[in-house]
Amino acid sequence: MPVNVKDVMTQRVISVGEDACFKDIAELLVTHAVSAVPVLDSDGHVTGVVSEADLLHQEEGRERFHGASRPPQIRPDQGPEADKARGKVARELMTAPAVTVSMDVPVAAAGRLMEHHGVKRLPVLDGHGHLAGIVSRHDLLKVFTRADRDIEREVRVEVLVRSLWMDTSRVQVAVQDGVVALSGRMILRRDVQIAVWMTQQVSGVVDVVDDLAWDRDDTPAGERG
Repeated sequence: MPVNVKDVMTQRVISVGEDACFKDIAELLVTHAVSAVPVLDSDGHVTGVVSEADLLHQEEGRERFHGASRPPQIRPDQGPEADKARGKVARELMTAPAVTVSMDVPVAAAGRLMEHHGVKRLPVLDGHGHLAGIVSRHDLLKVFTRADRDIEREVRVEVLVRSLWMDTSRVQVAVQDGVVALSGRMILRRDVQIAVWMTQQVSGVVDVVDDLAWDRDDTPAGERG
């Protein structure tokens, strides 16, 4: 069955309140060797994320807008970048709104979300919208360390027998380094298509090699190739 975010996330999360100061946030990042921390409001909801990049941009912005030897002279039209240059606490430094993910989202969907937003980790929310953990790209990779024998068993038992109610005596399943090879024969071509698709959804599967044949083509004429 698909692995969800809750199965791979880190539950012990370093977070800060909205009033946390620049220095305290920097110390947390260094001490705990993390690149970002979620920012929580008084109700425990995630309102943003402060990253190493946010802190570094703040310092760069301070030099750009303040100068090294003169007081701040920031015009209103200098926008959000200037606002961050003046930031001292988390609510002023953070990137908001935070990109978050639910505990019950499949890891593949979480990976696509990270890719889309260009982030390395996501705060994970429980059913009440509170912080439940954090998931990183490293966490998502844990799925692909699954043993070949476990993948093979799930394909045989969960996909072919329990889900498709299929006689597997004519089907061979072999797994090496996460690549599943399906060979042999099934009665219907549609069953072959479903079996391949379901195998692709099994956690830890890197690729599926389809060498299955069928006795009868039950697909619509327009879908036959």
